[in-house]
Amino acid sequence: RSGVGSGQPARHAGGGSAPGGGSTAGGATASIGPLRVAVVGAAGQVGYALLPMLAGGGVFGQDTQLCLQCLDLNLPQVVDGMRGLEMELQDGNFPLVLEANFTIDEAVAFAGADYAILLGAHPQQDGQDRRELLEKNTMIFRTLGHALDKHASRDCKVLVAGHPACTNALLCASYAPSLPRENFTALTRLDQNRALGQIPR
Repeated sequence: RSGVGSGQPARHAGGGSAPGGGSTAGGATASIGPLRVAVVGAAGQVGYALLPMLAGGGVFGQDTQLCLQCLDLNLPQVVDGMRGLEMELQDGNFPLVLEANFTIDEAVAFAGADYAILLGAHPQQDGQDRRELLEKNTMIFRTLGHALDKHASRDCKVLVAGHPACTNALLCASYAPSLPRENFTALTRLDQNRALGQIPR
């Protein structure tokens, strides 16, 4: 039965051992963790590419067990996308993944999170000025910041990818005052690449 929207873990996707290490499915040995990793905007294209990398040990290493806590919007097509991702993680049977939870509830997604990857943001639309864009993203990152402040680990590391990443990271940090400011990072490589592309070669 799907765990999407229920606030309950989808399943122990890897069939691994109890948290803390030991043997897991496929004969792999995990000695670190588990880390709780929240992924916001998980049902989007970036999330679709990122989750297998996380589950396969490409981000936190081949010896680190993970509990993936994935959040996205309560929209029918988005919830369907999360169910599809849930089934793909089940089919992959990743030995490092102790738990894969897909939810529409910020409290569930950020509960005890050691890392939070915030993929989404309000995109700038044609004819929309920067002030309106900032207002939209303020509402989004105020909600996420409050949820992180209330539910995440006190040493949670937060990566903000949604453009404009620097502004959104500042907004999120401002609404999560109990988390260290140095724990917030903005993913600005896209802006750097665009700038480099405009420099004459």
